[in-house]
Amino acid sequence: MQLSRFATFTDLVRARCAEFAGDDVHIQLRDAKDGPEAERLTYGELDRAARRVAGALRAHGVEGRPVLLMYPGSLEFLKAFVGCLYSGAVAVPAPLPDGGVKGRLGRSSAMLRDCKAPVVLTDRASAPDVALWLATEGRDDVVCVASDALGETGEDAWQPPATRPDDLAFLQYTSGSVSEPRGVMVTHRNLMANEAALQRVLGTTADDRFGGWLPLYHDMGLIAHLLHPLWLGSASVMLSPTAFIKRPVRWLQAIDRYGVTIGGGPNFCYDLALRRVTDEQIGRLDLSRWRLALNGAEPVRADTLDAFARRFAAAGLSAEAMYPCYGLAEATLVVSGGVRGEAYLRREADAAALARDVVAPAEPGAESRTLVSSGRVTDFDVRIVDPVGYRELPEGAVGEIWLRGESVAAGYYGKPEESEAAFRAVLQGGEGGFLRTGDLGVLDDGQLYVTGRLKEVVILNGRNVYPQDVEYAVKSLHPALAAGTGAAFSVEAGREQLVLVQEVRGEQLEEAQLRELAQRIQALVGKEFHVPAGNVLLVRPGTVRRTTSGKVQRTLMRREFLAGEVHGEYEVFDPAVRALVRAGDVLLGQGLLQSAGGGGAW
Repeated sequence: MQLSRFATFTDLVRARCAEFAGDDVHIQLRDAKDGPEAERLTYGELDRAARRVAGALRAHGVEGRPVLLMYPGSLEFLKAFVGCLYSGAVAVPAPLPDGGVKGRLGRSSAMLRDCKAPVVLTDRASAPDVALWLATEGRDDVVCVASDALGETGEDAWQPPATRPDDLAFLQYTSGSVSEPRGVMVTHRNLMANEAALQRVLGTTADDRFGGWLPLYHDMGLIAHLLHPLWLGSASVMLSPTAFIKRPVRWLQAIDRYGVTIGGGPNFCYDLALRRVTDEQIGRLDLSRWRLALNGAEPVRADTLDAFARRFAAAGLSAEAMYPCYGLAEATLVVSGGVRGEAYLRREADAAALARDVVAPAEPGAESRTLVSSGRVTDFDVRIVDPVGYRELPEGAVGEIWLRGESVAAGYYGKPEESEAAFRAVLQGGEGGFLRTGDLGVLDDGQLYVTGRLKEVVILNGRNVYPQDVEYAVKSLHPALAAGTGAAFSVEAGREQLVLVQEVRGEQLEEAQLRELAQRIQALVGKEFHVPAGNVLLVRPGTVRRTTSGKVQRTLMRREFLAGEVHGEYEVFDPAVRALVRAGDVLLGQGLLQSAGGGGAW
C-alpha cells in the first residue's frame, strides 16, 4: 500500500481498518490477581467503535474543537482517539483527575482551562469521578460522555469528515505551568511526516509489534507505541503505567509472550527493571525478538544501557538492541536515532570543557562525562545555535538545538506570541522558520549528542516537571509555606534528582512539626507530579534568592546548593545528594529523613 496517497491520518486509519478488519490492532493487558488479562481489539471493531464515538461527538457540535480524552486503559482510549479523527474533533489526551483539592495544581484542570474543551470522553467506570471533578471545577458547561456506554446505532449513518492536511489532529500538552500550560498543535501533515520519519529511523514494517506501558498523554506512548502500529498495519500491546511501576517484570513478560519487537521508555524504566527484576525471573524470559529497546524522553545514560544489556543477555537480549533516540513534542515526536543493529556510539568528553560549551577529548586523569549519541538527524534541517546571539555554531560546539521540517508542530494552542518565539525563530543571518527546542547539544561527525537543557524544566522519570509548578503546589500545604518563597531545581547525583528549597515564614515550628511538613511536601510532589522528592530543605526567610522584580533565581540557588552554601533548619536528603553537598558532615543514622539542626522559633 502506498502511504503517500493518504492526505490525512484519518484517511490512513480508515484504509487500515478496511484492509485488516479481522486482525488485532491492540491488546490491552489488565492487571489482575492471577496475572495480566488480555483484551483484544481488531481493526474492524476499532472502525465500528470509532464511528459510534464520532456520531456522539457530532451531536455535540465539536468538529474542529478540542475534546479531552481521560481513560484508565489504552483500549477505550484508542477507540475514542480514532472517534475524534472520524468526527473532525481535536483529541486532547489527558490524565484522569486525581480528586485533588480545588485550587491546587492539577495538570488536567490546567489543560481544561487552556483548551476550553466542551466535551470530556471517558469510560463508564471513570465517569462519576470525571463528573465530580468537572463540578468541583465549576464547569457545568462541559459534557462528560462515557464512550463505552454508547449504543450501537448510527454506525452506518456515519460520514467521513472533510479533514485537510493542515487541520489539527490532536493537542499534545507539555507539563506546563499552572498559569500557562502549553498544548502543542499537531496537524495531520505533522503526524504523517513524523510517522514516516519514525518508520525510516526505526526501519519498521507490518511484521513489527510494539509493546509498552507509557501513559498515552506522553508523546512516546501515544505516537510511537499506539499510533505507529496503525501506520504500519501492525498491532500494539500495552499495560498500565501503574502495573509497570508495581511489577516491572510484567513489561518484559509482555514483550516475551506477545512477540514484541520494538518498545521502550525513558532511561529510568531500565534502571527500575535492573533493580526489581530477579535473576530467577530473567531465567524465564525470552527477549530475543526485542530488536529495538528505545531509550529517550530524558537523559540517556551509558551505564544504564550497558548494565541492562549485560544483565538481560541471559534472556536473549542483544546488546545492539539498546537504542538511544531523541525527540520532543514540539517536533511531533522523533528527531533522531542510531543505526539499527549496531552498537550505539558514545564519547568521553572533558567535563571542564563541556562546562564551557565545548566538547573536547578527556585528558588522562581529568574528570570526564560520557556522552551518548542520539544518532543522525535525517528528516529535519538541524542547526546548533548560540541561544543568545542566534549565531549558527560550527560542529563540535555546544549550543541550542534548532530544527526545521514538516514534523515541526504548528505552535502552542491559543498562544501566538509563545508560538512565534519558539516555532519561528530566525538565525542571525536572517534564515528563519526554526523550532527552538530548548535543548543543548553538539554535532560531532554528523552525530547528535544532547548535552543538557537551556530551559529550567526538570526531567525526572521521563516527565517534564516545571519548577514553578512544584513551588506553587507546595504553598497550598500550610500557611507557613504559603508566605515563603521556594526554589525547585535538579542536580546530578548518579541520576537526576529534584531539590526543593522552601522558606518557612511566620510560624514557630518545632522539629517534629518541620519533619511533618517535609513529609507532606514529599507526599504532595509524589502525588501531583508522579516523581520522587528526595531532597527538601526547609530554610529561614530570605534564603531563596530573587531578582529585584521578585523572580526566583533558580540557577543561582542550584549553584549555591551544590557549593554547600544552602543550609536548612530541617533537611531531607537522598544519600547520594547528601554525599555531594554535605561531604564533610557526619551522617546521623541511615534514614533519609534527618534533621540538620532542629526546629526553633523563626
